[in-house]
Amino acid sequence: PSSSSSPPPPPATLSFLLLVASAAVAAPPLLGVAPQDEAYFTPDIIACRDGLGSFPKSRLNDGYCDCSDGTDEPGTSACPEGRFYCGNVGDTPRFLFSSVVNDEICDCCDGSDEYESGIRCPNTCKNINDVRKDDGVGVNRKDIMKDEGVARNIKDVTKYDDRSRKHALDIEDLIQKLRGLRMAVVIELGLAICIFAVCFARRRSRTRRRHYILKR
Repeated sequence: PSSSSSPPPPPATLSFLLLVASAAVAAPPLLGVAPQDEAYFTPDIIACRDGLGSFPKSRLNDGYCDCSDGTDEPGTSACPEGRFYCGNVGDTPRFLFSSVVNDEICDCCDGSDEYESGIRCPNTCKNINDVRKDDGVGVNRKDIMKDEGVARNIKDVTKYDDRSRKHALDIEDLIQKLRGLRMAVVIELGLAICIFAVCFARRRSRTRRRHYILKR
């Protein structure tokens, strides 16, 4: 009995389907696009951010500038106004001018800006959450900040103690001066009383002498 079966697809068609399937499975993330902006590039027709035009998704990062603000070329150096996003996993993400993409200089610490220049950039990103080493001793950044705060507090307390000690010395010196001034006032008052007593005694002696002469 004869069995009917569909003819196998041509080799060219099979190769094309395999290529499309593999591309769909291994499709890389949007190059030069920040994670929070990926949804903006999902439509088939994407608008330029400056509102002056649009472009099909197939022209994204195709090396030709369709938008004057570089919206369509975040991952190439085609547009001078474009911005390239460095993921810098573990470190601080940043944006670069697209003009530095593939210029044979590693600007991103993860080296993602030199993906086609032939330059192999070492990943120099440092995990900011890791324990950092200082002179061979592992020190946590929070501990460093805590120690710095303690040292600052100690310094402030020391400064306050020095200021208080100086004020105390000033007050003690003022008290000594007041005591000296009081002693001087007492001495001057005593001298004044003595002078008054001498003058009074001399005047009284003269008065008595006159009375004595008049009686004679």
